[in-house]
Amino acid sequence: MQIEPTRLPGVLVLNPNRQFDARGWFSETWNASRMAEAGLDLTFVQDNHSFSAAKGTLRGLHFQRPPRAQDKLVRCSRGAILDVAVDIREGSATYGRWVAVELTADNGRQLLVPRGFLHGFLTLIDDTEVQYKCTDFYSPDHDGAVRWDDPALGIDWGISAPILSDKDARAPLLSEIGIPFRWEAT
Repeated sequence: MQIEPTRLPGVLVLNPNRQFDARGWFSETWNASRMAEAGLDLTFVQDNHSFSAAKGTLRGLHFQRPPRAQDKLVRCSRGAILDVAVDIREGSATYGRWVAVELTADNGRQLLVPRGFLHGFLTLIDDTEVQYKCTDFYSPDHDGAVRWDDPALGIDWGISAPILSDKDARAPLLSEIGIPFRWEAT
């Protein structure tokens, strides 16, 4: 597996190797032992799987507050998405900055979104499926969201009227959610 940094420290692109033969291909998408050797010592406790029927479906921007914050490892198992992570750790040198990575079933790339970051994605084609692992269980009491089109973030989604859930359409601005995360030097 190849691991690529992004312009946001801690947000990583994981490129699993694919072994091809006459039947197709095989890929190991996570190996806790190998990842720990690479400095990624994460314990995933929940896997999520979403299906979006229409191109232009936007899910996000979501996070979970401490003490139930989550690291996420996201991949697109069918179709294609624009996957976005936004740093919301107060005091971070990259606070409010975002990165977008195209994840497709064909390219097999994965995005590691650490706790302290918003996460969202936009489907680029119809009938798209996304799977992601989380390091903590979903907790409705700690669930949070920020508006996808918050002008303070300026995310270039490439779309002006996405398909949204009611929750995402009503999400507050970043300036309205308080301070859920603080940057800590390691």
